[in-house]
Amino acid sequence: MSTALPRTVSIFGATGSVGTSTLDLIRLDRSNYRVLALTANSNAKQLANLAREFDAEVAVIADTNQYGTLKNLLADTSIEVAAGPDSLIAAAALGADWTMAAIVGCVGLPPTLAALQSGKTVALANKEALVSAGGLMMAQAKQAGATLLPVDSEHNAIFQCLQGGRIDQVRKITLTASGGPFRTWSREQMASVTPEQAVAHPNWDMGAKISVDSATMMNKGLELIEAHHLFPVGLENIDILVHPQSVIHSMVEYKDCSTIAQLGSPDMRIPIASAMAWPERMVTDCAPLNLAKIAKLDFEAPDYERFPALQLARNAIERGGAVPAILNAANEIAVAAFLKGDVQFLAITEIVSRVIDSYSPPEPINLADIFEIDKEARERAIAMIEDARV
Repeated sequence: MSTALPRTVSIFGATGSVGTSTLDLIRLDRSNYRVLALTANSNAKQLANLAREFDAEVAVIADTNQYGTLKNLLADTSIEVAAGPDSLIAAAALGADWTMAAIVGCVGLPPTLAALQSGKTVALANKEALVSAGGLMMAQAKQAGATLLPVDSEHNAIFQCLQGGRIDQVRKITLTASGGPFRTWSREQMASVTPEQAVAHPNWDMGAKISVDSATMMNKGLELIEAHHLFPVGLENIDILVHPQSVIHSMVEYKDCSTIAQLGSPDMRIPIASAMAWPERMVTDCAPLNLAKIAKLDFEAPDYERFPALQLARNAIERGGAVPAILNAANEIAVAAFLKGDVQFLAITEIVSRVIDSYSPPEPINLADIFEIDKEARERAIAMIEDARV
């Protein structure tokens, strides 16, 4: 991999939490990075401000209704302005040296695949891409000779723990989980959880959807599916361990029973920095780890009965085919319904389970298949929610 500087960078999802964290790191070292393209879903004003600040060559807004606003905001610049799904793909095909794929949802799949086709480096923060289309994604990366770097703290930790080792020497991979805000709650207590309680994560500052996923532990289930694709050691050799302090982000145990763990403060900029500078390291202003202050680290086995999302995800990998994509789509609809107050907290995983049981399409072989499965699974989840309200 070339490390020539300045490295061109494109950020898909620039106004989200991962995107803004990535730009925070670029602010610390502007001379080493040149921003090629920035994209956002619908926040034209913030996208315009960021495009100006970082002198981006291209700014793309996914919501075509916001094109005029973005165009006007950047009218006095030379920044190219575009809108819509096709423009996202075109921006990804520009071939930046390093692309941050942080668009939430399956809408991020086409630009992520386009970025991989360039054969450069793609930092992946979009869970849905690997969950819904893991086989397709990994095959595309291999075919193009692209480097796929995980940005999720857990997968980035595993990636770091594997440096200097070989995947065929691994005995076990352990994903750590904070356990979320309801780690010690009973099922009865969780029945009355409110959206406000569910989005209040004890360690991480995240968006509403991922915070709810953490509360149900579906987030860890999705990460299990991702790890299965990224690190082919066999599903039976990937474990989950609850670790409330979120200091150890993941561990790799080798055949000689040596275990290597990656530790760090719960700050997403740390794994992003690892991916940005790889194979080198970069200076950040993140808080250094103070183990003396933390004093102790706790661990416990996950409770699959109180948090059935974990078993749903493991079963989805075992069944393969379309099931992971169905699980992801149904979960997105169920979480959105919970956040709107349309369903109870415990109904989220119940809806996901029912949609999986009701739908058995053929195994997807291309992106069109993935989108069709995603669409049908969402429609079934919506219908179930509406039926329950009648």
